[in-house]
This record gives sequence, structure tokens and C-alpha cells, in this order.
Amino acid sequence: MHTIETVHVLGAPVARLTLAEAAQVVAGFVREGRPRQVITLNPEYLYQAQFRPELMEVVRRADLVTADGVGIVWAARRAGNPVPERVTGIDLLLRLAEEAGAQGWRVFLLGAAPGVAEAAGRELAARYPGLTVAGTHHGYFKAEEEPAVVAKVRQSRADLLFVALGAPRQELWAARHLEALGVPVVMGVGGSFDVLAGKVRRAPVWLRRLHLEWLGRLLMDPKRWRRQLVLPKFVLLVLRRYR
Repeated sequence: MHTIETVHVLGAPVARLTLAEAAQVVAGFVREGRPRQVITLNPEYLYQAQFRPELMEVVRRADLVTADGVGIVWAARRAGNPVPERVTGIDLLLRLAEEAGAQGWRVFLLGAAPGVAEAAGRELAARYPGLTVAGTHHGYFKAEEEPAVVAKVRQSRADLLFVALGAPRQELWAARHLEALGVPVVMGVGGSFDVLAGKVRRAPVWLRRLHLEWLGRLLMDPKRWRRQLVLPKFVLLVLRRYR
């Protein structure tokens, strides 16, 4: 496996890779077979990580960190070492699902409300013939149920585990259980299952091309406004750090 070139953004090592290149790196991880964590990093997580060392530690230990969010792409440019493009959780998930179909990989979907992971799994299997859904489990499990959930994933012999518990919970959970899960690649995917299951619409392509997906999500789900309050704080932090 070749060394991944990274740029440090507010202390986080972000890979300088396109979506296609990131998918190739992850495919290499699957072939190698030892447990790896992939993080698609957004500004909200990175801002929190400035004040919560355990979040930054998870990012620094991860095997691949991509720029999920135009804010991370902009911050890398301000830092003087730009990344080629956004590599979002849902885009990387879809690219990997396509590869899973071609390679016959087994995929486990963990997270979201009861029934959502199953619906997302059916959608992926329909889109990408050859992909095997090795198992699903909702994200509403209690702490005492975690060992059973980990055992279920391990017994599924999955090649890819997508975790939709929301950031930063999904990243912390994946890091804590990485070795016990025994899956070659574990990746947090936020609200991707809801999109795949048809419960939430993704922002239109034209908004995504304008790097305004965050605005589209806010318009479709006004309850997100509290989360979006982090963005101006993130911008100020970056401007102060990289004058």
C-alpha cells in the first residue's frame, strides 16, 4: 500500500485524494484484510475536535481521512495545501457499494432507526448486483447490548461495515470496537441510510456543484440550524490559524 499524502487542517491529517482515488485506497484495505477505520471529516467534527482531544485522537489514528464538506476543502486551501475535491460519506459509500457489487464483497449496515438499514440494504443490493448484504442492525441499541451487536457484525464476515450513528458517535464507536469487529474497513456514513431508504432527499445536484449542499440540507430540514451554527465559528478559527 502506497503512502497517502495528507495535509494537516487544524491538526487533522486529511488525504489529498479524489473520490476515485479514495475508493481505490479503501479497496486495497479490503484486500489486505486487517481492520482499518475510514473517516469522512466534516467541519462540525473538526471544530469539536479542537476542544475534545479524544475526537482528534480518533482522527489521527484513522487509516484514511477524507474532506467531507466544502469547509474542509476551503480550510485546506487556506492552509496552503489544497485537496483535489470533496469526498463525502455518501459518495464514497456509493462508490464502494459499486465496487462491492463487482467484487462480491459482503457489506454490513449498522445504524439509523429500526427498519432503515434494511431498506438501505435492499436499495444497495438492487443498484449493485453482486453486492451481498451480510447483515443489518438499527442504531438504537443500549450500551449493554453493544457486545451482542459487535458479535453479530463479526459473525457476518463482512468486508465493509458502514456505521450510521451520527458524528462523532459513529467515529468513537468504530474506533473503540475496531479490532473486535474484525471487519477490514469500518466507515461512518452519517445520514446516508436515510437517503438510500428514501426517507430523506439529498440536495439537488446543481446545489452540490455550487458547494451549497449544506444549504440544501438546511432548507429541507430546518431543525439542522443549531448544527450549522458551528460553521461560522469554524471559519473564524481557520482564518485565525492560517492568516
